Amino acid sequence: MGFALVAAPGLVLLLGPWQGVLLTNAAACAISAIGLAGTWRRVMWSSMLPLVAAAALAIPVGARVAGELSARSLSIGVGAVIVVSVLLVIAGARMRALSGRGGAIAAGAMSGFMNATTGAGGPPISLYAANAGWTAAKFVPNVQFYSVVANGLSLTARGVPRLTWYAWSLTGIGVVGGAVVGTVLAKRITDDRVKSLVMGLALIGGVLLLLKGLTMG
Repeated sequence: MGFALVAAPGLVLLLGPWQGVLLTNAAACAISAIGLAGTWRRVMWSSMLPLVAAAALAIPVGARVAGELSARSLSIGVGAVIVVSVLLVIAGARMRALSGRGGAIAAGAMSGFMNATTGAGGPPISLYAANAGWTAAKFVPNVQFYSVVANGLSLTARGVPRLTWYAWSLTGIGVVGGAVVGTVLAKRITDDRVKSLVMGLALIGGVLLLLKGLTMG
């Protein structure tokens, strides 16, 4: 989830709101699939069904909306969603509405829509997990599974990124390199410091993207 919050603003700034979001979807799907290869046995399938089903219904709607918005509107939207999401996560917000089966459906729908439009559909799932009392051991495999499905469906609805082979090569190197560096740093840096770094980078990126959108002609 932290990957999309950090990557989406930077990729949108570099590639534009359409290709930037698509590349965020593709990279997040790949990273989650790599992680899921070792954790899939711990996925709580019954708990994930309403989340995934709701997201599957909302993603086409989000893709349609994204296709009708201007680059300026999309940039502002992505930046605003990132900033608000980061502030909610930092504040440790909990929403009673996002609890139980109804909460799972609401969280999945919001997440699916946000994932297709901004590339960052993680915060509603994080809020749902917090309300459900998921431990880290439960959170990681289930979010990896959800990310693979949601990002895969988003790419199906909107298409794959149109990049040069050079850009795809850099993306592949970045994904693999990031996974390796993350594995090494995870043994040396506390979870709180990692969270602070991720949230800080995401907030800066979101603000810059929001400002860019607001100043576009």
